[in-house]
Amino acid sequence: MNKNYGTFVISLDFELFWGVIDNKDIAQYQDNLAGVHSAVLKILETFEKYKIHATWATVGFLFFNSKEELVCSFPDKKPSYIDSSLSPYNFLKLNKLNNQDNPIYFAKNLIDKISRNDNQEIGSHTFSHYYCLEDGQNIEEFKSDMLAAKNTAKKLNLNIESLVFPRNQVNIDYLPVCSELNITSFRGNQLSPLYRNGSSNDSLFKRAFRLVDTYINISGHNVFTPSNESNKAPLNIRASSFLRPYSKQLRFIDYFKLRRIKRAMTHAAEMGKTYHLWWHPHNFGINLEKNIAFLVKVLDHYLYLEEKYHMKSLNMNEIYLQYNSNNNED
Repeated sequence: MNKNYGTFVISLDFELFWGVIDNKDIAQYQDNLAGVHSAVLKILETFEKYKIHATWATVGFLFFNSKEELVCSFPDKKPSYIDSSLSPYNFLKLNKLNNQDNPIYFAKNLIDKISRNDNQEIGSHTFSHYYCLEDGQNIEEFKSDMLAAKNTAKKLNLNIESLVFPRNQVNIDYLPVCSELNITSFRGNQLSPLYRNGSSNDSLFKRAFRLVDTYINISGHNVFTPSNESNKAPLNIRASSFLRPYSKQLRFIDYFKLRRIKRAMTHAAEMGKTYHLWWHPHNFGINLEKNIAFLVKVLDHYLYLEEKYHMKSLNMNEIYLQYNSNNNED
């Protein structure tokens, strides 16, 4: 990477209902999901205003308009999780989707809007929100899932090159398959033990410390220089922090959350490193105005760093292209 300036990366895990199928009651989370359409449009508007480049890691199921369309594009092999509640295929088998609720399951029109916006990349969050570290599934099932994701995107003339592993379950044994399928970058986890590969049963202890880390620097700034795990692996563009949404209970300490993010961004700008912020659009599905107002404060700080340190906003694919270009020059 060019050492003359730092880079600011944003990625969004765009998943709708398929990302919370095993841990959220749909009735309780309905408002978040129903608010995603407005949230995506407002986020895009804000990104355009600040000239922000971002990667939207999108679950393949969202590329359709109905269950009938989706079923026709199922992969040859489906994940054989021991815990069947993790499988969206099991949900689809047991439930008839109400067409009135399609916006919480599908988002083809939103994907089109995102892809038509300058500087926005459509990446992959796998086809079925595939969990790469859960018991029962295997590498062949993962490959089949990713092929379905790539082929589905191609039908919309989109070439998927970046990947975010669902629940941050990065399986390093699967990275060669990613390269084989021309996935050139992925979002890795922070190096701290607090953020090691996630699972469906993360301990409350770990979650509590991650919450504290949102406000107080426990794990470090988590800025980095993108790197390859090996010559056969995609570029690792690690996460730096998760943008936790507005909470009425915690609103009194939002100052510390903002300060934590700004200090890490500043450190990246000063050191010529990368800072990578991520969240889900459904996190902004409720309290949209308050969440956007906080995001604007983050982006105002980016503009300050851009002016003072020449920091740049790049999406994941642009990070890869620059990394590849710099290496070829060496």
